[in-house]
Amino acid sequence: MKITLKDGSVKEYEGAISAADITKDISMGLFRNACACKINGEVKDLRITVGSDCDFEVLTFDDEDGKKAFNHTCAHVLAQAVKRLYPEVKLTIGPAIDNGFFYDFDCGDKPFSAEDLERLEAEMKNIIKENPDIERFELEPAEAIKLMEERGEPYKIELINEHADKGESISFYKQAEFTELCAGPHIMEMKVIKAFKLINTTGAYWRGDSKNKMLCRVYGIAFPKASMLEEYLQKLEEAKLRDHRKIGHDLELFMTDELVGKGMPMFLPKGYTLWRILEDYIRDKEIKSGYQHVLTPCVGTVDLYKTSGHRDHYQNNMFPAMEVDEETYVLRPMNCPHHMRIYANTPHSYRSLPVRIGEIAHDFRYEASGTLKGIERGRHFCQNDAHLFVTPEQIKEEFAKVVDLIFDTYKDFGITDYRLVLSLRDPADKEKYHDDDEMWNTAENALRDVLNDIGLDYTEEIGEAAFYGPKLDVNVKPAVGAEYTLSTCQLDFCLPAKFDLSYIDKDNTPRTPVVLHRAILGSLDRFMAYLIEETMGNFPLWLAPVQVKLLPIADRHLDYIYEIKAKLEAEGIRCEVDDRSEKIGFKIRAAQLEKIPYMIIAGDKDIENGTVSVRARHGGELGAMTAEEFLAKAKEEIEAKAINK
Repeated sequence: MKITLKDGSVKEYEGAISAADITKDISMGLFRNACACKINGEVKDLRITVGSDCDFEVLTFDDEDGKKAFNHTCAHVLAQAVKRLYPEVKLTIGPAIDNGFFYDFDCGDKPFSAEDLERLEAEMKNIIKENPDIERFELEPAEAIKLMEERGEPYKIELINEHADKGESISFYKQAEFTELCAGPHIMEMKVIKAFKLINTTGAYWRGDSKNKMLCRVYGIAFPKASMLEEYLQKLEEAKLRDHRKIGHDLELFMTDELVGKGMPMFLPKGYTLWRILEDYIRDKEIKSGYQHVLTPCVGTVDLYKTSGHRDHYQNNMFPAMEVDEETYVLRPMNCPHHMRIYANTPHSYRSLPVRIGEIAHDFRYEASGTLKGIERGRHFCQNDAHLFVTPEQIKEEFAKVVDLIFDTYKDFGITDYRLVLSLRDPADKEKYHDDDEMWNTAENALRDVLNDIGLDYTEEIGEAAFYGPKLDVNVKPAVGAEYTLSTCQLDFCLPAKFDLSYIDKDNTPRTPVVLHRAILGSLDRFMAYLIEETMGNFPLWLAPVQVKLLPIADRHLDYIYEIKAKLEAEGIRCEVDDRSEKIGFKIRAAQLEKIPYMIIAGDKDIENGTVSVRARHGGELGAMTAEEFLAKAKEEIEAKAINK
């Protein structure tokens, strides 16, 4: 039997052997760090027996799938601790996630408190110290159900019943008195869990359905080294400081209101000022690139979305339909169908293409309440959307222009930590996508060729395409937290055909255009959240809702301060006067908390000399200067879109 390792070397064995023993044979040091393995590309438990030739890779905590096995094992330790301390609690599921793990428990009417989490952590430490053997075994469905009935675990029985008709054996993991329904994999020994922390507890519906019972979800994280946990907790603290929801509240940028509705943030004057700056910025940039902007309604008929295919592929993310005058309407989740109809409104020839239609579009998606997060993820948002209608020959040039626009925009905002992802269809999950293999092969190959011709470095990810076509995603890495997509450009051969769009080609033959769906800032909401968290609210001068705070030392200096304010406003500077009867030190501290880029202070000496005293947010005292000198400095900084001020 030949086992081909990751480096291409081959090990030979006379008969069947466990994955653990193969790992030991490679290196005992590697075995001590091993969490799981991959056999022919599939993640497996190290306890599995290998009986034929295969590709073999050992996974450690440094590998994403190895880390998941590590965290999933800690989730089982948590469940065991819960059953020891609270035997009446019912178990549901406890998967590993990107940042640790969670376990959902049915605690009846008394969810876990912070004090309960402390007790659970202490018991988990006891279990890890005991280091019981972790054993994997399988039962036939009937036996599995009987076992869970004896243990009084109704949720486990429900899960088993879903697999019972498939004729598959049901796998379990046992550690001391605790037995858990689980597919695995798990690490070999729990004593390698050197550090862990239960982060918080929240409510969660069974299977994410609000019609089901509310459960108690406990989140946790685990590491093989205490120093790694300490580093992670420090990052959590930094994340709290950067949380756009807190900063947005403190700086009076936006608010939410339960009476208005979950996931429906409202922008306050300062927040809308920042919004308007972003909107004007990207619209002006697009106009210079030949875009025509439109305004379309926030609703459309169900037939519109049936034609586009969104009704079939995206219905779960759409708000319920509403009946009006014997027609059925929906709040739109995206506005590409509207733009398809705008293109169809006018005859086109190859000479008029490309047609670039842009819109700052209000869209609505029914996001699960548990996924809502301030303005980063809401049920109402505004997309910086555009659709480019091109001939096949224009794809490369137009796609390259979109990429240049993305990079040029990122330069203005100081965004440097990002990667490009070619998002493709998952052929094993065709129901998720428009059903046309030839179209998909054509679109994916075309997009891949374009990226290669442009010379971009990118990775490919299966299953991340839009339902109608492949796309290039630009994923940014924020200061804290996991990366996420900010900008996207999608290649679409599907919707133009669905809407029967055409143009007259050089030979007077009707042809179907290709559409590039693209969003540079993504949604303005999410982009603003990104900016807030990256800058911690310390916006550069050109973006700051209030650029200058004017501070009179005493009431007798107010007239002079208002004269300076008028001069600044006449030149487009956004400024406010703090005219409260407070000491100047108090006013300075208040302006610092509001994260105002510049403070202008005026007293008797300033009035006498016709100057102002200038204080920068990050540079401290800049000394006395005339209003004209300050204006020249500020306008130069704004024009340059300086980001480190």
